[in-house]
Amino acid sequence: MAEQQGQGRWLSGLSEGYAEIGDVRLHYVEAGDGPLIVLLHGFPEFWYSWRQQIQPLAAAGFRVVAPDMRGYNLSSKPDGVAAYDTDKLAADIRDLISERGAQSALLVGHDWGGTAAWATAMNHPEVVDRLAILNAAHPRKLLQGLHHPGQLRKSWYFFFFDLPGVPESVVHANQWHFFRHFLHDARPAYTPEEMDRYVEAWSQPGAATGMINYYRSSVRTSPKRAEAALVPIKAPTLVIWGQDDGYLGPELAEPDHDDVPNLDRVERLLGASHWVHHDEAERVTQLLIDFFAPAKPAENS
Repeated sequence: MAEQQGQGRWLSGLSEGYAEIGDVRLHYVEAGDGPLIVLLHGFPEFWYSWRQQIQPLAAAGFRVVAPDMRGYNLSSKPDGVAAYDTDKLAADIRDLISERGAQSALLVGHDWGGTAAWATAMNHPEVVDRLAILNAAHPRKLLQGLHHPGQLRKSWYFFFFDLPGVPESVVHANQWHFFRHFLHDARPAYTPEEMDRYVEAWSQPGAATGMINYYRSSVRTSPKRAEAALVPIKAPTLVIWGQDDGYLGPELAEPDHDDVPNLDRVERLLGASHWVHHDEAERVTQLLIDFFAPAKPAENS
């Protein structure tokens, strides 16, 4: 096998590519064979957030694709806040699944990737076989949460990011201190090498604005419109929740039964932060393997 170039060389056994989807080009890494799992990262991460899950999931008999979401790292960074509407994020995932040659997938999302995963399961149920959500509130729960002072205090940066131009200057300052600070409560702490890779991703031209535009789009969407878009999710759903999340209260973990009638359970991991797939990597990976096991063909006895 030719020596792996680009970011794919950071982990063994990865291939790397670009999916041309409508008006965007999504960078992704891929490993393994079997039922397709798509891993969707959150803010301020990129595909590399799943570095501790990709290889074990591939070894467990799955084909794993971890893209950079639009606006991030090596994926396209379309101009304008409207380009980061949740419906567009969901359409990206639907089209990525198709572009990778599959009719449907097992979908995992953390943080903003979780928001995109919720939306994909609502907007395009035919492409989501099973859904796993890590520390990302169902949209209805988040709307409710933002009416409470405690959650508003945790979510202050939503509104800071909506300011025109100012956030870009702030996040670049002091070697990306602002973005680094979001990751400060991970346990164990991110290594210097890992942080260098995050800085490389944040430093891609246009990435800071693309990442921040997710929040601008969210804040500028009327609650009435957001609520009108909600439909029940058909897919069996697992929620994994780090209980020490500094950004989302633990009361946001459990979606309403009417919104997620096929909720398998909410698995709360004590002592884990918002970065639950980092803090409790082996536990999260095993929960995913077990939850996705029904998608694998039965082995001949």
